[in-house]
Amino acid sequence: MSTQPGTEYPSAVVPDRLFDDAEAEARWRARFRAPRISVPEWAIDAPDANVYVSNASGVWEVYSWDRSTGEHRRVTDRPNGTMHATPSPDGRWIWWFNDTDGDEFGSWVREPFAPGAAAERAVPGVHDGYPAGLEIGTKVVAVGVSTDDGSELFAHIDGETTSFYKHEDDAGIASLSRDESLLVISHSEHGDSRHPALRVLSTDGFTTVADKWDGEGKGLGALEFSPVAGDQRLLVLHERRGREELLIWDTAADTEQEIELDLPGEVVAGWYQDARALLIVHFHQGRSSLHHYDLASGELSSLDTPPGRIGGAGVRPDGIVEYSWSSAAQPPSVRARTADGEDSVLLEPPGERAPGSAPVTDAFVDGIGGRIHALVSRPADAPEGPLPTVFSLHGGPHSADEDRFSAYRAVWLDAGFAVVEVNYRGSTGYGSAWRDAIEGRPGLTELEDVAAVHDWAVQSGLSDPAKCVVNGASWGGYLSLLALGTQPARWAAGIAGVPVADYVAAYEDEMEQLRSFDRALFGGSPETVPAVYRECSPITYVEAVTAPVLVLAGDNDPRCPIRQVENYLDRLAKREIPFEFYRYDAGHGSLVIAETIKQTAIEVFFALRAVGLR
Repeated sequence: MSTQPGTEYPSAVVPDRLFDDAEAEARWRARFRAPRISVPEWAIDAPDANVYVSNASGVWEVYSWDRSTGEHRRVTDRPNGTMHATPSPDGRWIWWFNDTDGDEFGSWVREPFAPGAAAERAVPGVHDGYPAGLEIGTKVVAVGVSTDDGSELFAHIDGETTSFYKHEDDAGIASLSRDESLLVISHSEHGDSRHPALRVLSTDGFTTVADKWDGEGKGLGALEFSPVAGDQRLLVLHERRGREELLIWDTAADTEQEIELDLPGEVVAGWYQDARALLIVHFHQGRSSLHHYDLASGELSSLDTPPGRIGGAGVRPDGIVEYSWSSAAQPPSVRARTADGEDSVLLEPPGERAPGSAPVTDAFVDGIGGRIHALVSRPADAPEGPLPTVFSLHGGPHSADEDRFSAYRAVWLDAGFAVVEVNYRGSTGYGSAWRDAIEGRPGLTELEDVAAVHDWAVQSGLSDPAKCVVNGASWGGYLSLLALGTQPARWAAGIAGVPVADYVAAYEDEMEQLRSFDRALFGGSPETVPAVYRECSPITYVEAVTAPVLVLAGDNDPRCPIRQVENYLDRLAKREIPFEFYRYDAGHGSLVIAETIKQTAIEVFFALRAVGLR
């Protein structure tokens, strides 16, 4: 057994192994180490030039794939990994975002698709900051940057860089038309970054061509312009009927066509290359599926993917749909589907495929705000009777747990825990009202739903009430700490990864994009609505915590900064509550697989000890 080098707080215990059985120990680690890849992104004018990210080296990095030769090449090699990259339209360049140690603050660089030359700053005259959108054309490049001063948008045309938009509220680059004459930006000049508006600008002088805002509480999201040159139609997400749906906005004529689909849940989409059809990704109750929508006839047809999660999808110029698929039981694969329905694996990363895991089942629980959907997993060899249970709360908050493969979920099952994933109010995919129900009272609203699902799990016989652990990362870490202080009788232990622990201090130190988000979510800043921040902050309830606590945090995290975590731990240290702290040198999570394995081992071992299984 080893321990983390000492800090002023009790160090988290890093176990040498989780399981006595060598096969079980190798299996859980193999799920994390198994190479994975994203769906390749191809250059629009040179579709043989592809870029993807993979963990094949043990760190998530950028790779290129030349389809004409079959050559794959690792492009980036940085200690803390690289996740954001895209090819230029002509396929000559690979652009990737260069930050420092995972702090998300930096600039776009580019290097040739062919190996040999070093990366260079991509756009001169653009200062460092947090990324706020990027569109690369052959004549026009648009880059968005966010800093503590707000948002600034730049264009690089004919060798000159111009700042064409600046605002203290959140804004970003959204889409560039195929002929590069029009640029769409997303903005929150109306004061609500969670429900943005859209503006179309001419790239010749950046005068306004058209504006679209659906009013208070109804956001718009620009997906992409038509891929056909001269076609100025823009695919847009709207929520006029209480859920995210599609419309096509002809930005030149300023007319629109709403796409009404006979599907429950919510959708996103992209164009087929001839702009005559849309590829629809449909999300409903934790699962997603693919559909083809013919714009002329209005016919919607399923592409018949099995139940699970679509992790990304696009249509090649030849009409082949490439996508990623997984389920809770089966690890992800990147697949290709032809127009006649033939479906096959597109890319196999090197190395052994991840071992499978147990499936998830659905639970629907009545709560104060409506029916709550949760995904439930039981260990395959679980004995009869109530089980120790991890209530794993997703981040976001605007995200959702899905029927997808998760090495993290699987190791909890291997350790003998049932796993309950709650799509609480604030989650996406269940309509706008469900997502926005947390406004004005974030954290406490979600925990009402967690409490209802916890009651169901105990009453149904799934969970041992004396052995329930609450955990999560990011927003899930925030909810975990808040749960420990506001629902102390429910939890035997709590685990919070990269959490918000002291909301006022977090607001002071976090990136401006999140401050803007928080103002919209809380109804103002800590100066204007101090009572709301106080009521919804975990540090307010630290005196009520009775269960052991594990906190994990990154030194360079711009989303949940380290100072506010230390404020919480300082208060916790004054009490006789057992707690442990793990601090690592990266940002909002780690892209290094060995580090992810280490942190997972720390979490599971902590929970096993807390519920008396070790």
